[in-house]
Amino acid sequence: MMALVFIKYLPEWTLWFILGGIAVYDLFAVLCPKGPLRILVETAEERNEPIFPSLIYSSTMMWTVAIGMADGGEPVSSYNPLNNSTGSSANSSPPERAQHAQPQMEMEPEEQGVKLGLGDFIFYSVLVGKAATADDWNTVMACFVAILIGLCLTLLILAIVKKALPALPISIFVGIIFYVCTRWCIKPMCDQMALSQVYV
Repeated sequence: MMALVFIKYLPEWTLWFILGGIAVYDLFAVLCPKGPLRILVETAEERNEPIFPSLIYSSTMMWTVAIGMADGGEPVSSYNPLNNSTGSSANSSPPERAQHAQPQMEMEPEEQGVKLGLGDFIFYSVLVGKAATADDWNTVMACFVAILIGLCLTLLILAIVKKALPALPISIFVGIIFYVCTRWCIKPMCDQMALSQVYV
């Protein structure tokens, strides 16, 4: 909804400056020692508390089944996504249940997986939505692929440095480059090839 408001009511160049400015601000907010998002993350780590679930998208939903097997070959413990609890088979004794449930308790799901700020999705949507106003599917797909490339590069860097990173800058800057190249270079070339009836 917010992305639609940006696309509909803001002039084109204002929107591009906002996208670039937000990406630069994201760098400052996460990486600077006094950045607000860095302070938020460090405070949550000091207090050993999770960041507000309403602010982030987390990939920690675990749909694992059967972490151990009973003597009869039935699963002893499994994760139930509906009630967020660990279920056990009927023919296992209480000590066995506690023994098999313990590894799952030690995993601390809040600390596993990738967390992405929900605000990032707004600006990804703005980029793709703005590309859609160009009436060219090549531009839309180029921006979509650029966001995925940026997220993959961010995750790769995250795996190397193992600390909080901004998710916007790489995706937004790669997306803007892809948009410009597709809209003003590839689209005219494809149109000219179509007029000349040249097909690749």
